[in-house]
Amino acid sequence: MENSLKYIEENKKRYLEELFELLSIPSISALAEHAADTRKAAEWLRSHLERIRMENCKIMETKGHPVVYADYIKDSTKPTVLIYGHYDVQSPDPLEDWESEPFEPTTRDGNIYARGVADDKGQLFTHLKALEAIMQTSGNLPVNVKFLFEGEEEVGSENLDEFIKENIELLRADVCLISDSHALSETQPMMEYGLRGIIYMQLDLSTMPKDVHSGTYGGNVPNANFELVKILNKLKNLDTQEVLVPRFYESVRSIEETEKLDLQNSKITDETILEETGAKEIIGVDGFSVAEREGARPTLDINGMHGGYTGEGPKTIIPAKASAKVSMRLVPNQTVAEITEKFTSYVKSLVPSYVNLEIKSLSSGEPLLMGKENEFFKKAETAFEQTFGNKPVYELAGGSIPITATLKTLLGIDSILMGFGLPDDGLHSPNEKLSVEMFYKGIKTSLLFFESFRK
Repeated sequence: MENSLKYIEENKKRYLEELFELLSIPSISALAEHAADTRKAAEWLRSHLERIRMENCKIMETKGHPVVYADYIKDSTKPTVLIYGHYDVQSPDPLEDWESEPFEPTTRDGNIYARGVADDKGQLFTHLKALEAIMQTSGNLPVNVKFLFEGEEEVGSENLDEFIKENIELLRADVCLISDSHALSETQPMMEYGLRGIIYMQLDLSTMPKDVHSGTYGGNVPNANFELVKILNKLKNLDTQEVLVPRFYESVRSIEETEKLDLQNSKITDETILEETGAKEIIGVDGFSVAEREGARPTLDINGMHGGYTGEGPKTIIPAKASAKVSMRLVPNQTVAEITEKFTSYVKSLVPSYVNLEIKSLSSGEPLLMGKENEFFKKAETAFEQTFGNKPVYELAGGSIPITATLKTLLGIDSILMGFGLPDDGLHSPNEKLSVEMFYKGIKTSLLFFESFRK
């Protein structure tokens, strides 16, 4: 193992150069004009997996962007680790807010700046470099590995579930390793043992076939914006922050007292949230710590609204159409089907007869709770401590990684969330970054995790 660690030190500069190649590919999965770029990123990863001596490296088609698969299976008595990541990225807009070009990666102040560097190209790349170091110095891997890199995570992984269902035997493994999250600092790693699920809905409301003059018709016809606001205002009590959808909290998992104490001792505090967000005050349902509200309690938020005229200058109309995007974060033991039905039924009950409303489901993912006492979690915990000098903090994550629930349901495996980002990396925002130190620590942690299986 010492030779592998030495190999990493000797090749750090090359690792960055290779990562910059991948980051330079504008694999924006949501934009049709970047479909060729998205495939180019997939091909780049397939080629790189071959270069580091993985086997069966191939592009596998889906109804959307392709999946990159590879493996290294040599000993059926050894565990198999499925490594997941995504090579697609968000749009870099607004471009004027970037200090450097989003697809011309650069380093400054100890950070790599580029779209997708933290989410998720830089993080998935840590495992490739760790495995390369082991192969180059040992000639073999201490575990079996499989790779599943998708190109649609940023658009809801809409074809991934079907792909996994069709390839269950190909993807069969003992655990999944995912690096698409963050540590608390460059010295304090974190591992999530639970993830919230998500339901993302769109409400499209109309009151008339077209917009009309507000002088001629004002006072006699319904305004779509007001009608939408009336509905949205009944989704949440803004004084208590409680969701008003009937029986919304009915299935929420109760937290054991010991778990509650662990979460209260979390590094997530009022102060860290205010510092990271720039908000002026913490608001939330009373009776729960900020750490509990982040990962153990469900939420409902309005993510966007549109209606009427929003351009420059006045336009005196009564809007005929308005829409809103609403998301709900779910916790165990809530389910997507249960909450979708409750939300849809409740919203429909709020709609007056003169309003037409269409409710669309844009994406969803089930919540997940994992057993942090298993062998794989313990080996990851040790690898983190050896690299960072501190044991990882265990937390319930507020975000959602839908594939974790899919893998649990279809393959029956837990996922180790080994994050090497930092809270201020600016995912989905201008000037997205990844600490150079965290990139290298990620490679070392990954190597130590894999080597811990060597007998």
